[in-house]
Amino acid sequence: MGILENKHYVLPASRLAQVVEEAHEHTLACIADLHDAQLSVPLMEIVNPFAWELGHVAFFYDVFLLRILEQRSPVMEGGDDLYDSFKVDHDDRWHLPLPTRRETLEYTERVKDLVLERLASHEPDAGETYLYLLALVHEDMHGEAFTYMRQTLGYAMPSFANSVAGSPARDIGGGPLPGDVQVPGGAMRLGAAPDAPFTFDNEKWSHVTEIRPYKIARAPVTNSEFEAFVEDGGYFRRELWGYQGWTWRSRTGACHPVYWRRGKEGWMRRHFDSVVPLEPHAPVVHVNWFEASAYCNWARRRLPTEAEWEMAASAEPANHGSGVTERKRRYPWGDDPHYAGRANLDAHHSGCVDVGAYAAGDSAFGCRQMIGNVWEWTASAFYPFPGFVVDYPYKEYSAPWFGYRKVLKGGSWATRPRFAYNTLRNFFQPYRNDIFAGFRTCALD
Repeated sequence: MGILENKHYVLPASRLAQVVEEAHEHTLACIADLHDAQLSVPLMEIVNPFAWELGHVAFFYDVFLLRILEQRSPVMEGGDDLYDSFKVDHDDRWHLPLPTRRETLEYTERVKDLVLERLASHEPDAGETYLYLLALVHEDMHGEAFTYMRQTLGYAMPSFANSVAGSPARDIGGGPLPGDVQVPGGAMRLGAAPDAPFTFDNEKWSHVTEIRPYKIARAPVTNSEFEAFVEDGGYFRRELWGYQGWTWRSRTGACHPVYWRRGKEGWMRRHFDSVVPLEPHAPVVHVNWFEASAYCNWARRRLPTEAEWEMAASAEPANHGSGVTERKRRYPWGDDPHYAGRANLDAHHSGCVDVGAYAAGDSAFGCRQMIGNVWEWTASAFYPFPGFVVDYPYKEYSAPWFGYRKVLKGGSWATRPRFAYNTLRNFFQPYRNDIFAGFRTCALD
């Protein structure tokens, strides 16, 4: 299997069955409370029909797991003509003869049962483990997409964001976390190592990158910090935006973040179907790369490069105090995947918490919330690493998107933990402000 480098990472069938069942229940919870009319969303570039997205998640297990491992025929006849995202153009998804809601749910249940049947009778090797994880992480991505689509459409918060044990985000506290940390720079291996438990093709493989010393913010930019930019007329100062950014701002008429509203006593923001006071110390969220860059120009700062972000998140200072060690952490706090008390992930709160919260998740250099709360835009365009090859089986994951998209790192409050680790590279068009994205800054050289 060309995808496989770590030939020793195997998960037992019982554990995989558990997480497949849990991921399925989470996906169903993304739409369970929506009535049929809400599933029929308007044609927009940044959303998919909910019924299509639900069927597509099951289709991925069918194509990239069951058909590969069992050489079986498709679970749904004609499913490829409905749910293959690289054969069905985005706008055409509103005109497909999609199954009914009941039929779609039955399809997802049938696929899940077939996956569990295989796990009940067969212990996976490392190659099969990778395929299970690929399908699971794909489902995780769409779970977050369901969540930010509900925000886009003004629907209620998903039920799981209200029912998970924990406090509402506004009750966590933590306050601001101003200031920079000094990162000494040096040689670092950017990207994933071959012994990583799971990687996407665009993370392959780690390669030496020289990074100059730099200062990076301890925390992402907050609402109150971004408010100062808005109040200073930052959206109307052309010199801050660059050509493409100003073109976007002029075309959209944006004069503040997309969900902000002026209230009688100050700024408010729409959070799903509610309007809430702007939380001063929470990170600004739902801003695009153009907005982040304009803020940086206004503040006389800059966005970190992908390599700078990854060094601050994963490297450790060398013992002699100059440069960094060879060792890289998988998460800012270390290699332990348990994030409880360390990161705001998996909708354990109903939104973003203050940037000063979760001190236990700090990186070795003292940067906070590099995993969770908000995805963070970087200055880097999404390009392949040296030696990149299109990997079997998911050939279309990265290769079609290299170029114009920008790299985001970290993860948001709605990100599932499997999709949040230091070397992961998320990527979106620079105009996307619907995703749960914010940013942190670096000092100018």
